[in-house]
Amino acid sequence: MNAAINFTTEIWRDGGHFVAWAPELDVSSMGNTIDEARKNLREAMGLFVDEAERMGTLRDILEESGYVRSVEGWRAPEILAIEKMSVAVS
Repeated sequence: MNAAINFTTEIWRDGGHFVAWAPELDVSSMGNTIDEARKNLREAMGLFVDEAERMGTLRDILEESGYVRSVEGWRAPEILAIEKMSVAVS
């Protein structure tokens, strides 16, 4: 049975491109549009998961990242807040 691994996606503009990032596993990708960045991140996550499975480390990586195994698949840790903060610089 195939299981799903869910993840959060944050997307921001970097110059003329868009960066998509999955913070739970620190995987990112980019594209010329938001949709392309999103699609490329999904592909990058798939490659990451495939390689971790091949190496036999996927379960350890997911558990160390706070994922919990459920009937539906791997549930990501719940993100409670995403905030922009600042600190003064001299």
